[in-house]
Amino acid sequence: MSKSMSNIRKNLQKTALTSALFASIFALSACDNSNAKTTTESKTTTATTTQNTSATSAKNDDKLQKTLSDNLAKSGINAKILSVTPTSMPNMFWVKAEGLPAFFTDNTGQYVLQGDIIKVGDAQPEHISAKLVAEGTKQTLASIDKKDMIIFPAKGKTQGVIYAFTDADCGYCRKLHSEIDQINGLGIEVRYLPWPRSEQTFPIMEAIWCSPDRQKAITQAKLGEPVNAPACENPVRRLHDLGVGLGINGTPAIFTESGQQIGGYLPPEQLLQAITQSH
Repeated sequence: MSKSMSNIRKNLQKTALTSALFASIFALSACDNSNAKTTTESKTTTATTTQNTSATSAKNDDKLQKTLSDNLAKSGINAKILSVTPTSMPNMFWVKAEGLPAFFTDNTGQYVLQGDIIKVGDAQPEHISAKLVAEGTKQTLASIDKKDMIIFPAKGKTQGVIYAFTDADCGYCRKLHSEIDQINGLGIEVRYLPWPRSEQTFPIMEAIWCSPDRQKAITQAKLGEPVNAPACENPVRRLHDLGVGLGINGTPAIFTESGQQIGGYLPPEQLLQAITQSH
């Protein structure tokens, strides 16, 4: 499965023409959350484009934002639109909305598009959607306090850092954690964030984050052992909701510091390679 994931990513980089929805790629090496109850109260960081926009374009954003919001409501989708940002593709806008993964809309506000948009014709293809998603994700991940994470530091020189949204009973999450020593030994720091895939695993994840030794607790949980800890104020639901805003729909969901999503589960050597290529 991991080879299939790697081949898809290599083909995308090689041809710059392959468009793959996040869910279909991610499902190759992650546990889904088909039973999860997600929230519509996620708050995400607004991504911005590197392209300069004219005063006229900026002025029209508010109008398009209202038009899009009205059209969504007419179709039974009630979501607060946070921003509508022009992209380098003519008449195409990047939309951030509470409780929804980011998406594109056209200048009429009638069409919603999810997936990759790639501009060709220059020396290098420009992944418009990937750049926007990564920048917003980078800012969001950087805003998380380290005290809300479970960190397994790199051994020796740090080659890279990953953020891994995880669940206690996910098979791929357990496989990843079984290789944590090897991952750390390659110079990769792992920053775990909680992402229960259903309401049934919220208590387990909350017990882990309420434990005095979180590293020990998460290791026990990954082995299928019970974790007992007194209830406490914890960031589990807040970080779960943040993950929903990033478009997560399964675990493990692995991101680099640059905001790029590189998996699903990957074997340690492939994980290091993916981190290196993301720089």
